[in-house]
Amino acid sequence: MIYKVETIKDGTEKYFFIRNLETMSIEELPSKYLMHKIKCKRSPNTVKRTAFSICYYMKYMAEKEMELTEVYQLDYEKQTEHFVEFLYWLKAGNHTEQTAGEKKCPNEGTCNAYLKDVFRFYLFIEAEYEQYGSLKTLSYNQIIAVNQVGVKKVLRNHSFKAYLKEEEHRGRTAKENQIITILQACTNRRDQLLLLMLAETGYRIGELLGVKYVKDIDYRNHMIRVCFREDNENEARAKNAEYRSAKISNDTFEFLMDYLAKYWKILQHQDYLFVNIMGENIGKPLRVDSVYDMLDRMEKKTGVKITPHMLRHYFANMRKQAGWELEMISQALGHKHLDTTIKYLDWLDDELIEASNEFYAQHTAIYGAERLLE
Repeated sequence: MIYKVETIKDGTEKYFFIRNLETMSIEELPSKYLMHKIKCKRSPNTVKRTAFSICYYMKYMAEKEMELTEVYQLDYEKQTEHFVEFLYWLKAGNHTEQTAGEKKCPNEGTCNAYLKDVFRFYLFIEAEYEQYGSLKTLSYNQIIAVNQVGVKKVLRNHSFKAYLKEEEHRGRTAKENQIITILQACTNRRDQLLLLMLAETGYRIGELLGVKYVKDIDYRNHMIRVCFREDNENEARAKNAEYRSAKISNDTFEFLMDYLAKYWKILQHQDYLFVNIMGENIGKPLRVDSVYDMLDRMEKKTGVKITPHMLRHYFANMRKQAGWELEMISQALGHKHLDTTIKYLDWLDDELIEASNEFYAQHTAIYGAERLLE
């Protein structure tokens, strides 16, 4: 079988080794599916996680002595039971190769993510091999609803409802005083500019490290563009093959110009905005792990922990407080779904309670409930 994860080593894990696509049977489809993900411009991390998800599932199937095609023959209840057992198999740490008593048990959210990857794989199989039909547990229930003006809308409800219950998780948000503390503790203009631009653009760290000062900056309008590229030297990539723009403040733009002037002798030999400014790799594009190393040093120095993702949360919350619509914040962050954006907003629940209090203060006795008590 070719579904085993294989990586070509070039300093880091870069891509998956795929072969013999034209003559693949259904048992060999995992490799073809990974190639499909790569061709769809999915990020290396997404492809890597998908590969491991499928490997874990194939190990589970081997233990049950089942083939992929046999799952299609199960009825709805048996299919659901099959995938629920897979979730608990993962939760018990059976997917790991560690010795007894040292199994690494993933949390509920990770187990659910693995299963969702498996479901996407099955959907790919169904598209390639129509004769197998579709998984009953992935069928959709359809309800036609009519709104107040008579417009009909089809509501589709996924039939699989057996995911593990996840603890609600909201990522931490950087605070303004924390950002200032880290900025003051930085020892060079590059790190300060990096933090300022993360806070003002809401970009992912991989997106910002891929910015080229020659091509991706609109100097007249103070705009920073994210452009999807597969060949960045530092392996930085825009997620989901995105192209977006963000405006930075006048102060940060002046900081940018000062940075370019200060490090021009290093920067002029290539076109990435953020580079190593000392050491044996001087002049080479900055990598993600170097950014995290810098932030770890700042944490030891100041006692303040900040990550690039916390700065994305900061961006989202500051824009919400400034009155931006949720859809605009979502677009700025590059989110596909509003639900993802909502999780970034720490104070949304408090805002909802305050709005409800104001509503009830202005619309008391709407239903005449007090008369029902007479």
